[in-house]
Amino acid sequence: MKHRTRQHKRPSTTPVKLGPEESFHIDRLTHDARGIATANGKVTFIAGALPGEEVSARVFKSNRRYDEAKLISIQQASDNRVIPACQHFDKCGGCCFMHLAYPEQLNAKQTWLSGQLRKLEFKGDIGLLRDEPLAYRRRARLAVKTQKDTSVKMGFRGKASADIVAIENCIVLTQPLQAIIPNLSVLLAQTEKPNVIGHIELLDDDLGCSVLLRLTGVLTDIDRSLWTDAALSHGWHLYLQESTQDKVKCEGDALRQYRLHDMTIHYHPQDFIQVNRPMNDKMVAQALQWLTLSEQDKVLDLFCGAGNFSLPMAKMAAKVVGVEVQPQMVINGELNASINGLENLTFIGADLTQTVRHDELKRGFTKALLDPPRAGAFEFLPSLLKLKIDTILYVSCDAATLARDAEFLVAHGYQVKRVSMMEMFPQTAHVETMMLLQKKH
Repeated sequence: MKHRTRQHKRPSTTPVKLGPEESFHIDRLTHDARGIATANGKVTFIAGALPGEEVSARVFKSNRRYDEAKLISIQQASDNRVIPACQHFDKCGGCCFMHLAYPEQLNAKQTWLSGQLRKLEFKGDIGLLRDEPLAYRRRARLAVKTQKDTSVKMGFRGKASADIVAIENCIVLTQPLQAIIPNLSVLLAQTEKPNVIGHIELLDDDLGCSVLLRLTGVLTDIDRSLWTDAALSHGWHLYLQESTQDKVKCEGDALRQYRLHDMTIHYHPQDFIQVNRPMNDKMVAQALQWLTLSEQDKVLDLFCGAGNFSLPMAKMAAKVVGVEVQPQMVINGELNASINGLENLTFIGADLTQTVRHDELKRGFTKALLDPPRAGAFEFLPSLLKLKIDTILYVSCDAATLARDAEFLVAHGYQVKRVSMMEMFPQTAHVETMMLLQKKH
């Protein structure tokens, strides 16, 4: 369920030409909470509109098969429409579902997920794993931009825009991170050369809160002291990533950490971890329950990171081998295995999008867990089939690539036994899924 970094073309800031105001009836929702209206066989997508509503909108983009329109007014509102809890909802691009009652958000996501998996002919119910819908996110990245009048804007990217929406608070962040934001605004206003700060990364874990400044230039000695003193005063850990560094230098005792199933997991502050801690605990617990591991099992953990699944599985199985492409994560995984006394856990470095030849990757595994980035695991699936593994647990952050990969596995002798939607990112369009597949005998 890792999110692979990609280069995206930023939306244009050029004003769009709007068509005349028209009336639309909204039939259903897209996966990213845009209303869908159909007239004369042509679909129109309208952000902010909900099923059952009568709205006025103006088309700003027209294609042969569909149009996109800007919502102007709501003539008849849905019973499921609610006032967004966040004051920045209308402009901020972070959350798209906050105007829809939360139970209906879950229904909309489950309906969309069912549609994505329809070709698998899974006859069971799609389960639901969820926790609190707000104050769950333990890390965030804030953009920083110095304006022409030398004032500083800090916040998130806007809806379908490259502009920064200045925020006073973000209610999906954990409470400790919410408390930091006003202090950051004050510090940026006091910074002599804020233009050298590209963005700010916030993190909340068992060591407390940390603030990482991604620098695009040289921070003056006065500014460095300002931020260092503020961090000491507020109890933050401050990281300064210089413009010459791909990552801030952090290893050994300086690593961050969090507890999971009575174990401590160490990681670099810029490495991937699940941002929703309560949901991560529930997700790992469900994975262990579904896999029903025993002392006879040998488990292959693909795209394993620093051991979020590997470590708990190693306490139950005979042997676990974790495979990860990032060298530093392999090192941190080995450290985690050593610190937690798991001699039956091995980490190896390998790019699973390429042919992998390693002594550890031979037949003998009974079960496998896959937790790939959005692109999925399709390139490795032929190699996985050769291992003749009986049970595969697939954890996905992209239902489309999950469906593609699962269809391949089903075509080669596996059947889908269980599926669960995991509400890892409430208020957003993200849908996480856990699927259990077993080889037909």
